[in-house]
Order: sequence, then structure tokens, then C-alpha cells
Amino acid sequence: MSKLRVAILGSGNIGTDLLIKIQRSPYLVCTLFIGRNLSSPGMAKAVSLGVKVSDQSINAIINNPDCCDLVFDATSARDAQNHWAVLEKLGKMVVDMTPAKLGGLSIPAVNLNESIRQQNVNMVTCGGQASIPIAYLVGQTHEEVEYIEVVSSIASRSAGPATRLNLDEYIETTEEGVRLFSGAKKTKAILNLNPADPCIDMQTTIFAKVNKPNIEALTVAVKNMVTLINSYVPGYQLLVAPIYENNRIVVMVKAQGLGDYLPKYAGNLDIINCAAIAVAEEYAKKKFRDTAISRQKIN
Repeated sequence: MSKLRVAILGSGNIGTDLLIKIQRSPYLVCTLFIGRNLSSPGMAKAVSLGVKVSDQSINAIINNPDCCDLVFDATSARDAQNHWAVLEKLGKMVVDMTPAKLGGLSIPAVNLNESIRQQNVNMVTCGGQASIPIAYLVGQTHEEVEYIEVVSSIASRSAGPATRLNLDEYIETTEEGVRLFSGAKKTKAILNLNPADPCIDMQTTIFAKVNKPNIEALTVAVKNMVTLINSYVPGYQLLVAPIYENNRIVVMVKAQGLGDYLPKYAGNLDIINCAAIAVAEEYAKKKFRDTAISRQKIN
């Protein structure tokens, strides 16, 4: 089975960590790693891995549209809008790592099959990938959800320039994702950049106000969900199983990284990058299956 050719647009923390993870994929191969500065640490890492690089940003794909079948956009929400205007016309599948909300929101543990049928897939945010699967289960196990609040804390060192630039978009997209998947009437998202030394692991707490809390059913569902997420995010852990206190449900999860690019505390990179790769790999498998079926019909 051949591999799906992918390009990574953005050479920061997310893009570089994504590149290293793709090197292990049995379904994906990175044919072009794109940034704006050939001297950046991300570019140097790509060169050391033997991956072709370019400092021409979106022009690298415009000038060589056959370089890839799928593009991971790991830039900023504002840049992603400009890139999509180009990539849509070129017919590229786009996995958007920014909180731009241009395509359908994707949480692999919840809507993977739906995601791979869209040309533009948005991976929400790191906090969204950590919290939305739990928020979804709150909605599935309760008839009415009044309010869900998600609070994520990440190490300040793991937040690159694009993450800091996109804080408003992070909040808006995370809140929309929680509301969409849970059915909650109101949602709130908070992101804390913790400067502690040594660096903290990523932790996310989900608070929910519901009518007639069903902790037993939610606990079973959450444990099964964590097992499912572990199939593509090994460092995802349940810290506090569902409890009911102060008239609200509380669940706490943790995401620890594999240490591919930044140290293991940068679970915020892993949880969104592993989710993105899960989508791209499933898309690749579908594409290969469809191609094989077409060939069989011809023969």
C-alpha cells in the first residue's frame, strides 16, 4: 500500500511535532515542509530528517500543486483563511490545526467517519480535543445540559507565537465545539498559560450543570471514551472520574506528550496532532479503498 502524500504548512511547534509523528505513520509521508524562514528550528529539524523544505509559504504549493494530496495547516487562524481560498481551488484535502472554523469541527473519537468526507476539517483546539469527548458524553447521558465550562492549563513554554496570537479564536472555537457536540445551552472555555518551572503537564477540567445527574452512566461512558482516545493519543489520562459536587458534574483529564519535539509536558501538542493524524490516516485508508474498488470494477 502506497502512502498518502502530505504537506505541512507552518514550521512552528505544532508543525514540527506533527512532522516527527508523521515519520512513524504507515499511511502518510510528508513530501514538503513549508515555513517562512529556512533558519528556524523547525526547518532545521525537517532537514535533519531528510524532508524537503520550502520558505515560500503557500506559494510553495501554488507553484507545485502536485506536491501533495493533503495539507496540514499549522499556521494561524488569519493565515488559514487566506490559505483555504487557494487550497480549495486546488482541490486539496485540508486538516486545519488552527481555530479558524473554516471547515467541519472534528473530534476523531466522536465523528471520525463524518470528518473524512469533508474537504476542510478543523481540529478545533488542544483544549477542545481534551474536553469535547467528555462534554459529548455529558450530553449523551443527560436529557438537558444547562451549562458546560472547560478549563485547560498548559505549560507556557509549549505555547508558541501562533497559539498566543489566536487566543480569542481559541476561546470562540472551543466554546462552539463544546456547544455543538454536547448540546449545552451555554458554554465557556478558559485557557491558562502556566509559567511554572518545572513545567506542568496539560490538564483540563470539565464542569457541567445538568438536570438529574446520572453519574453512574457517565462514569462508564467516560472510561470507555478514554480507552478509545488512548488508541490515538497514548498520553490521554483520566485524573478525576465524574463526581457531583456543588450542584455540578466535575471531570478532570490530563494529556502528556510523547516528547517528540518538545518535552513530555507539551501534551497540548500531542492531543491535537495525534487527532489530526488519526483523521488524515483514516482519509488515506478510505482513499486507498476507493481506488482499489475502482480498479476492481475496471478489471
